[in-house]
Amino acid sequence: MRVIFTCGGTAGHVNPALALAGLIRERQAGSEVLFVGANRGIERRLIEQAGYPFEAVEISSFHRSLKPGELRHNLTSLKNCFLAPREAKKILRRFQPEVVVGTGGYASYPMVRAAAAGKIPAAVHESNAIPGLTTRLLEPHASVIMVGFEACRRNYRHPNKVQVTGTPVREEFFALTREEAKARLGMDDGKPLVISFWGSLGASEMNRRMAEFIALETRRSRFHHVHAAGAYGYSLITEELGRRGVDLSRELMVEVREYIYDMAVLMRAADLVICRAGASTISELTALGAAAIIVPSPNVTNHHQERNAQVLADHGGALMLPEEEATPERMLRETEAILHDEARRQTMEQNMAALGVRDANERIYQTVVGLIRN
Repeated sequence: MRVIFTCGGTAGHVNPALALAGLIRERQAGSEVLFVGANRGIERRLIEQAGYPFEAVEISSFHRSLKPGELRHNLTSLKNCFLAPREAKKILRRFQPEVVVGTGGYASYPMVRAAAAGKIPAAVHESNAIPGLTTRLLEPHASVIMVGFEACRRNYRHPNKVQVTGTPVREEFFALTREEAKARLGMDDGKPLVISFWGSLGASEMNRRMAEFIALETRRSRFHHVHAAGAYGYSLITEELGRRGVDLSRELMVEVREYIYDMAVLMRAADLVICRAGASTISELTALGAAAIIVPSPNVTNHHQERNAQVLADHGGALMLPEEEATPERMLRETEAILHDEARRQTMEQNMAALGVRDANERIYQTVVGLIRN
């Protein structure tokens, strides 16, 4: 089996492809896998760290600005629009794939487009609830579009091409029960656990609000709380807490980290998650059946996070708060209301789990194999 995966831009686009590549190697010994992405994107580092070969095409995004530096960038991007298709065709001739799978990001466009033009089966996986620009452009050409939820189907002009496969979630998320995860964390004292995070880099404004949330929490609430402030937010939030008279070394129920490295264990143990609505996060929430308060980022193209969160909120698995409404007092009030209402929380968990696709890897694998067979 010879497969090209093409992706880039964010880890959320790369990780599903890495998960599927691992399954292909496991199921079909001798399979050859090649990853293709942009030269300067995050994808090269992630893919090479995972031990897969990587080739680049010269492709870059367009910036919505008239500043001189941005105009120069856009001129380069325009030139790349003519170079990338030729580079993609050369890679196809050299590697001779049986199928090409794009998992998102502008870097996937030239490879999927060239494969379709060359009559090579081409599939696209879209992790977000609504299709991004690249997916919309590729929809007429791809053989199949794989999506996370049934509700996504209505967002496509060719719903007959859409297959609901879910988005892969690492197996380690399911290794423990909630009770086992709490025991491993030393939080099996009967008190609920809340985890919160705003992404790997954090969000400065939301971290300021979370500092006030924690200050209020330490005065009136009794639940375990682990917050990941991100690379840029950790010093900000600890300084803000200090100004509010909160000494974290004395707060045994509250922990602030720069990054959550044991995310699988913490999310499995959590009674409530407070977070953004990135595609990977909503896949993990639904697969685990975790109740959530979601504050979508307003700074994402095409309001993807709002649409992602709306799917979960409409199904009763999450409470969605627009950022302008997510004050520290409101977030804490909603947190306490969910934690103190066991029936409501359990219903949210059940509704969230009903959206989850725990065998997403298998579904995507079978879809890709089916394209080759057909």
